[in-house]
Amino acid sequence: MQLIDTHVHLNFDVFEPDLLAVRSRWQEAGVVHLVHSCVEPSEFTQIQAIAQRFSEISFAVGLHPLDAGKWHHQMAEEIKSLALSEPKVVAIGETGLDFYKADNRQQQLMVLESHLAIAAELNLPLIIHCRQAAMELKQVLQKWREVKGEKIKGVMHCWGGTPEETKWFLELGFYISFSGTVTFKNAKQIHESAAMVSSERLLVETDCPFLSPVPKRGEKRNEPAYVRYVAQKVANLRGETLEAIASQTTKNACALFGLTI
Repeated sequence: MQLIDTHVHLNFDVFEPDLLAVRSRWQEAGVVHLVHSCVEPSEFTQIQAIAQRFSEISFAVGLHPLDAGKWHHQMAEEIKSLALSEPKVVAIGETGLDFYKADNRQQQLMVLESHLAIAAELNLPLIIHCRQAAMELKQVLQKWREVKGEKIKGVMHCWGGTPEETKWFLELGFYISFSGTVTFKNAKQIHESAAMVSSERLLVETDCPFLSPVPKRGEKRNEPAYVRYVAQKVANLRGETLEAIASQTTKNACALFGLTI
């Protein structure tokens, strides 16, 4: 059985003491590839070093919406240049909108538009973070498609939206990725969304070191090996086997990010 963790942050300090041991555990769990997200372009060299160290890691480059205040006029060119400089870059992001923790809406929208332009130019998928901003995000993506004629591809990562919102992004052609939150007992709308996503658009992730899944929820640090628990919960919700979910989500991740396993 093979699994792909489509969203990790292994460059964070909590992994520095024992990253080799963490890798051994993800290999034992059947995780054959990982997509490392990027919070800001300054992380690029650090993430690149991890990807060069471990052949099974690809990565993204972008600016997280909660860091939109760090945006400057040269950053779009910087992100584009970094993406073109490294064959292991398979996505732009993470980008998106977060109106839960920040209220700089116009700035976030401007930064998101810049990421959309880069992704379209380079024909790379977007890794999108969306929190309490689904309607605004839908409007941006619809406008981009209808006015500019650009079909944007990507993934709604660590998805926590309602079934109705899930449908919006499926109709826009996006993949939907579930994290440890899908294992939480009271996450009813996430459970409903996980059950309804079409098989060919389904992905799994850890978003480690955050959001450890049940039965590891008491651990402060999440890690890629635990994506197996996410996949098992998704399988349970959909009435499928773990092996079937692992096979389908691996196939989907390869299709979206252009991976060869």
